[in-house]
Order: sequence, then structure tokens, then C-alpha cells
Amino acid sequence: MGGVTSSIAAKFAFFPPTPASYVVVADESCGGRLYIPEVPRRDDVDVLKLRTRRGNEIVAVHVKHPKATATLLYSHGNAADLGQMFELFVELSLRLRINLMGYDYSGYGQSTGKPSECNTYADIDAVYKCLKEQYGVKDEQLILYGQSVGSGPTIDLASRVSNLRGVVLHSPILSGLRVLYPVKRTYWFDIYKNIDKIGMVRCPVLVIHGTADEVVDCSHGKQLWELCQEKYEPLWLSGGGHCNLELYPEFIKHLKKFVLTIGKSKAATNGSKKTAVDSDSQSKTSESGTSDAFELSTDLPEASRNSLDSRLEKSKKTNKPEKSRMSTDHVDRFRRRKGLVW
Repeated sequence: MGGVTSSIAAKFAFFPPTPASYVVVADESCGGRLYIPEVPRRDDVDVLKLRTRRGNEIVAVHVKHPKATATLLYSHGNAADLGQMFELFVELSLRLRINLMGYDYSGYGQSTGKPSECNTYADIDAVYKCLKEQYGVKDEQLILYGQSVGSGPTIDLASRVSNLRGVVLHSPILSGLRVLYPVKRTYWFDIYKNIDKIGMVRCPVLVIHGTADEVVDCSHGKQLWELCQEKYEPLWLSGGGHCNLELYPEFIKHLKKFVLTIGKSKAATNGSKKTAVDSDSQSKTSESGTSDAFELSTDLPEASRNSLDSRLEKSKKTNKPEKSRMSTDHVDRFRRRKGLVW
């Protein structure tokens, strides 16, 4: 029965970019260190190959920030791979002052194997294990970030780890089948049953969703937020679609505030579990204070193109988001060709 479930899931859930947008090369002059020729080479980025418990070898990138006090584990959406997501990962690391680990699911990019629900759970577990064993990341320093279909492995891992710093759900799904049909119950062949797992997540959860999302209706994000044990002030982006939320000024501002707030909460409680996040105290965090806290230091490498904040300033002047150079450009074209992908 498990094989039938995986077969059904693969037919409507996974759309890895074909061909992959990148390759992985070993530099023998640097002791065989791996790098991706298609993206800017950086000393603060490690390219890794990790073996999963299901026998696949997945590719991951670890972006380091010299002043990081948290690590974000990013599970990307459908129809994307690390080559397309790389600049976004570097940008988020710089702007949020965090370390960031992103990875490709089995069958995506240069990761071996085939895409399946079970494989994505094994994939994120391998990345989580690497963060703990190779980089010394503690659970209370870890923020899980799941975009769209990436909300599946993110919520699954979060439901099994009790002391995470936080979880971000970006355009999340209630379940695979619920993206396609307005079903009221969970069927055995459904995948990514987030609706049944979110109540087991025991850390602050931020939900970000566009109100005009044509792929995963905003009601998915709102229902998941209602079911959270520890709710953080959500962000419903008016007019936001499925692939363009990073373009909105509110996106990075709210994400910065979340990272700062849960960091202060964790420090104030000395790592003890909070039972609630005070929305009033969140709203009192000034925008100017948050911006100052995340201002880039002069000794950091510059982003390869215009920074996210500079784009946001342009967006304020025009009152509408400009075209992004982030992860969405290549993905949008693929999504339009494929139709329904999440």
C-alpha cells in the first residue's frame, strides 16, 4: 500500500526542474572541496553531499554568517532546485544574520533517487543530522522554513523535535489532496498531512501566505495557523500570489521581526519552553529598531546584485513590487508551463 501511495503522490506532487540548473564539481586544488560552477563561488558557502537513510545522496548548501546566533533550515517549493535558490539563500543569510542550510530533495537538481513523500522526510532528516553533528547546531538555535510543498517535510520534522527555536511556513499546504480538492477528511492516499501534524509542533510558528494565491489558497495557511499550539502574528500579504511573496516589503520586515523576537524570547527564558508568544510585545517591536538590528556590517561580502533592502526601497516609491532577481524568475516560467505545481 505504501508503494501505491508513493506512486499516486509522485504523479501530482513533484515537478523537479529538468534539466537541473546546476552541476557539482570537486576542486582538487582545494582538497576536493565541492562547488557549483553556475553560481558565484564564496568562501562562506559549503556545498555538501549527504547520504539519507533511504540510500539517496542529496546535495545541500550551508551559508555561514559571522555573527549568526541561529540557523535556518530551508525546504524549498516545487519546480525549483539549489541553482535557482542559491542567491535567495545568500540574501536571506545576509539580511537576517543567520546561517542557512538549503537542500535538494531526492530526484531534484543533482540529488539521486526519485521524488517521493517518504524520501523528502529522509532528506530533511539527513540535513538535520548534518547540522547537529557537523556544524554543532542545537535544536534551540534552529529555525525550520518550509515553502509550499516544503511545508510537508518541515512540519513533519518540527512535529518530532520538541525544542526548536521556531518554524516559518511560507504558502503552506494543508495536505496534497486538499490542494486539488476541497475534501473535509484525510484519506489514506493523501500526502503531506500537515493538517494532522501541525498541532504537534511545540514552538512559535509564523505563517506567511498571499491572499491571491492561485495555486494554494490562502485558506490553507489560515487554517494551519489556527491549529498551531504557539501562534506568532501571521502575515497575510494582500494581493500576493504563490511565487512572488519575497517581492513585498512586508515579507522581509516581518521575517526579520520574527527571527529577532524568538531569539530574544529564547535568550530571556534560558532555553526553557515558552507556552505562548505575546502578540502585543511583538507589535511593540519598532520597525526602525528591527531594521537597525539587521543592518549589514561593512566587513561582509556584498550581494552579487542589488540587495533585497534596496529593492524594497524602490518598491515603496512605486507602491508595487518590482521584478525579482531572487528565486522566482526561473521558477515562474516553469510553473506557467506545468500549470498546477506547488
